[in-house]
Amino acid sequence: MIHEMTDETIMADASRLHTEAATRHAVLDVQGLGKHVPLPDGDLTILDDVGFRIGHGDTVAIVGASGSGKSTLLSLLAGLDVPSAGTVTLDGERISDMDEDGRARVRGDKVGFVFQSFQLLPSLTALENVMLPLELRGDADVDGPARQILEKVGLGQRLGHYPRQLSGGEQQRVALARAFVTRPSLLFADEPTGNLDTHTGQAIIDLLFALNADAGTTLILVTHDDHLAERCQRRLRLDAGRLQGDAV
Repeated sequence: MIHEMTDETIMADASRLHTEAATRHAVLDVQGLGKHVPLPDGDLTILDDVGFRIGHGDTVAIVGASGSGKSTLLSLLAGLDVPSAGTVTLDGERISDMDEDGRARVRGDKVGFVFQSFQLLPSLTALENVMLPLELRGDADVDGPARQILEKVGLGQRLGHYPRQLSGGEQQRVALARAFVTRPSLLFADEPTGNLDTHTGQAIIDLLFALNADAGTTLILVTHDDHLAERCQRRLRLDAGRLQGDAV
């Protein structure tokens, strides 16, 4: 039996196909995301019905006041935590439905991190810190790529130095090298200049965006710095756990 194709049917089919195509081409697809914490007098809502899509190679800033849910959102997007509601699909894999082992595998294969506090292991040299994610992933060649990316960030002469022997800016350069050495699909940066002076912070941000453009990585940046946010293609603004704006 052949059904008559009405204008409404055609539009509905077109909308469905558009949505499916957008989901396929999105490196990050977030739908109805919520995070609630049970308290004795009721649930505390940290995030409520957050949804958006981010395409491959996009640069996106997550902005908002302290306590608006930025860091919680980043943790959910990266699979470091699980949502109370909704879904997160990262590069085609629904990480919100996975157990910790599954999420750890996706992070190792597809995600890089840069933190405000650098998060370098003090007992490892700069070279060893950058080699570590390659070793954890089981790569055959870990020394070559680590040396190459450290040269690129200007630390080719500091390979054998420990974090305590490096300045704050140099430690963050090591952290950038470690984040990009696996050539991730998606890089999360949480206040990457928060512990640096203005001049050093600007140099680190210039390097971050240069490395990101060279690698074609999708960058999601949590920041309270409007000037830094303006360097991104999009800004997702959170207010009391709800998405209030998406400016291009």
